[in-house]
Amino acid sequence: MRRRKFLVDGGRAAVGMCLLSVSAGTQSNQTSVQSRHGTPWEGFIADLKQEIPKLMQETIVPGLSIAIMKDAKLAWRRGFGVKDSTSKRPVDDDTIFEAASMSKPVFAYAVMKLCEKGVLNLDTPLTKYTPDRFLEGDARLDLITARHVLSHTSGFQDWRSEKEPLKIHFTPGERWLYSGEGYSYLQSVVTHLTGHVDESSCSKFEAGVRVCASDIDAYMKAHLLGPFGMASSGYVWNRPFEKHIARGHDPHGKPMPLDPPTATEVARYGSSGALLTTPTDYARFLIEVINPKPSDPFRLSKTSLDEMLRPQVQVEHTDDYTISWGLGWRIARTKNSELIGHGGDNSGFHSIAEASVEKKSGYVIMTNGENGWKLLNKLAPAISSRLYPLSSS
Repeated sequence: MRRRKFLVDGGRAAVGMCLLSVSAGTQSNQTSVQSRHGTPWEGFIADLKQEIPKLMQETIVPGLSIAIMKDAKLAWRRGFGVKDSTSKRPVDDDTIFEAASMSKPVFAYAVMKLCEKGVLNLDTPLTKYTPDRFLEGDARLDLITARHVLSHTSGFQDWRSEKEPLKIHFTPGERWLYSGEGYSYLQSVVTHLTGHVDESSCSKFEAGVRVCASDIDAYMKAHLLGPFGMASSGYVWNRPFEKHIARGHDPHGKPMPLDPPTATEVARYGSSGALLTTPTDYARFLIEVINPKPSDPFRLSKTSLDEMLRPQVQVEHTDDYTISWGLGWRIARTKNSELIGHGGDNSGFHSIAEASVEKKSGYVIMTNGENGWKLLNKLAPAISSRLYPLSSS
């Protein structure tokens, strides 16, 4: 799998902390902020400008980019630090980061549109669409549907390995188990139905699985990234990307080797973790979700979007909050709020996206340091507790 390592716990932990801060944030006192900086919003932004550089220094994170949405509009964006600690090139609004697992909601949206068009059905077994079997020797493969994959109830583990070969761990739909393998399977089905595979360009990945290059990058650009105005997003490197790409850094802030994804890597990991994007572009996608335009050949109908954001399986429950999974999104509920979100964790890159559909507000933060998860665990709850009360003030 080369340098790419797909994780989930960091992003989940950050959202869990956000839940606690959202609950506390409804009782926060904005008076002192308003007296120092004018309006609560101005105070909020002023505090971020001061606190983010401090947190970056404390956690040894070279670069960070943030975009905040308020009232379904991009209200503020800013880059901090550097793209590369060697070149010292500053992070700006156009800096491109590895979105990692935040790729999943984007792919899920495209799958939901295919279901609207009748190319797929959420509840039809995926084996009905392709003669290729993702796993041999287990009849339960014939039960796995797109709904199972998008809600992480397929039964597949996250990623196979030599020590843990691919298997179905329970009857599909029975419970939740986060799975990149499931997304890889669904991506192969989508490619079979809508695109093509280049059999002359193939590679072997974990446990010897063979994957050939596909046109998933072109498909996603034509059917989602382009129509949504995400011009700085894609899966395959090109010259514009090279100019703006951020380099990952290790826990000591040292630059890691640049590792452009190959065509076969995109075919294997595109849907689950290979999206390259900016916080601004990802915010554009989030706005389409929390404040959708009318349905068209690329945008979902209200019915499809409601289904995407409906809890499909409960993951965690406490007296204070519940975490469930929708179709591509993690859904966090407290007594007073509901947030959709997703984290992203690749080696050298950590990010988070979160939004309130009700309040039409949210944020996207991307970092290029292995310690980014430490920064997010401190910064994300603080933003959540301030942003959502502010959005209704």
